[in-house]
Amino acid sequence: MIKIIIQVALAALIVFLGYCIYDSIMQPIRFQNKADWRYERTKQSLINIRDAQVAFKSTYGKYTDNFDTLENFVKNGELKIVKAIGNIPDSFFNKYPRKVAEMKAIEAGIVRRDTVLVPCYDSLCQGKYILDSLRYVPLTGGKIFELDTASVKTASSIIVPVFEAKAHNDVYMLGLDRQEIVNKTDEQTQNNKYPGLKVGSLTEINNNAGNWE
Repeated sequence: MIKIIIQVALAALIVFLGYCIYDSIMQPIRFQNKADWRYERTKQSLINIRDAQVAFKSTYGKYTDNFDTLENFVKNGELKIVKAIGNIPDSFFNKYPRKVAEMKAIEAGIVRRDTVLVPCYDSLCQGKYILDSLRYVPLTGGKIFELDTASVKTASSIIVPVFEAKAHNDVYMLGLDRQEIVNKTDEQTQNNKYPGLKVGSLTEINNNAGNWE
């Protein structure tokens, strides 16, 4: 009887140790799968913020560091769009590349360009996102992106507005394995990279790229 009990106990121990080994292998894989999902959702949100900021600047000549202002602009503002009115004859396309053909048609008075106002919401959103969620980091229970603006002076003393929107690893991966987040943050910090996702820059001119690009 004692022998049977020992055998059962050893079998249970082997199963338990096997599970522990399997779990230790799968844990970083599960973390990476969840982190990748957060990464893609957060990246798209930052792209949406960038689109809104670029449109805001095209209207007001500056960026905003206030989400209320930015969301109100997207919801109620208008954008100036240059449209070509008229049809370019096929004969022009047979002679010239598309852009040259359009220019020639304008010079001939066949086509004219006009500036029209279109609703900002229709132009920017187009069903891509819910406006009220613009400020929120996805899947974090209401955490808000950091949003800031600044002015940078060029070598020729011209003042250029810049903006930055970002979410730290601790924020956009909130709720995932803590040690894995710490490891990722340490790795990025040691490589002099921002430990998270961001778009734009407060120190570089004309750099609205995301740090994933």
